[in-house]
Amino acid sequence: MKTLATLTAAVALTASPLLAQETLKFAHVYEANTLYNEAAEWIADEIEKRTDGAYVVDVFPSSQLGNEETITEGLQIGSIQMAYTGPTFLGQFHKPMAISEAPFIWKDYDHWKSYQGSDIFEEVSQGYFDKTGNKVTSILYFGSRQTSSQEKIETPADMEGMKICVANAPLWKIFPTAVGANPTPISFAEVYLALQQGVVEGQENPITIIESNKFYEVQNYVARTSHITSSVVSVFGGPLWSRLSDEEKALFTEITREASAMFSDKIVAREEELFDKFRAGDDVEIVDVDRAPFAELVIPAVKAEWGEELVDRVTALAD
Repeated sequence: MKTLATLTAAVALTASPLLAQETLKFAHVYEANTLYNEAAEWIADEIEKRTDGAYVVDVFPSSQLGNEETITEGLQIGSIQMAYTGPTFLGQFHKPMAISEAPFIWKDYDHWKSYQGSDIFEEVSQGYFDKTGNKVTSILYFGSRQTSSQEKIETPADMEGMKICVANAPLWKIFPTAVGANPTPISFAEVYLALQQGVVEGQENPITIIESNKFYEVQNYVARTSHITSSVVSVFGGPLWSRLSDEEKALFTEITREASAMFSDKIVAREEELFDKFRAGDDVEIVDVDRAPFAELVIPAVKAEWGEELVDRVTALAD
């Protein structure tokens, strides 16, 4: 017959997993209806499932916990435990982290995919970890940036003197500057109106953004320059990462990498659907340009920015 003390101990033992449960905050700036948020939700579900509920992950999309700077601060102090953020932003802390965003560094999607599990990605991520304590575990395809315009772009010469809207950061100005265009920083919320009023003649964004923000309504052409392959990386805050067991670190890394592989393919498929949609309609003309002449002008500037050795190593992943 079980004594009261034995029953109490049994109840306490049964309840211990629940008492040990920890809730993690996963923050990012992307909208709730995007595949990026769907990937974050998948990661959250898998972490809870594979840890038998020891960890529960709450996802906060749409900048609910702040912009990328605020989210990074949260990772540092432990108020946020996980995040999706751009390599360009992390490049402010460790410059090589942004190499994946360099214009014309990727031959195609398969070339970019080879970077996901490469020694180079491990090295640049380790460099970021050494400086911040935050751990980058995977990289997710965001989209290839294309160039929309009023006038048709087929060669670099067609962009000479063109006012093209870009984000206000040096990285985004490398491509238009190298081909003789006039990069014009404009806040994203004002891009549509600037195109409509002719303040700028073109802009550059993934086709998914061109479609969702209806830029095709105020542009005549989309040149498939695919000049930058944008990504987001999964980051665990230092305060959390430092107290995880080796088994937990391996598990969390595995889950985020599975998500990156799965959802990167989904995002590429969505891009191709949109290109087919535009080709079949009358909204905007898709122009399949020869990227080589553009790359020839841009790559010297990329090597000057990141160093010839690193750029050559990355481009060699295509071989």
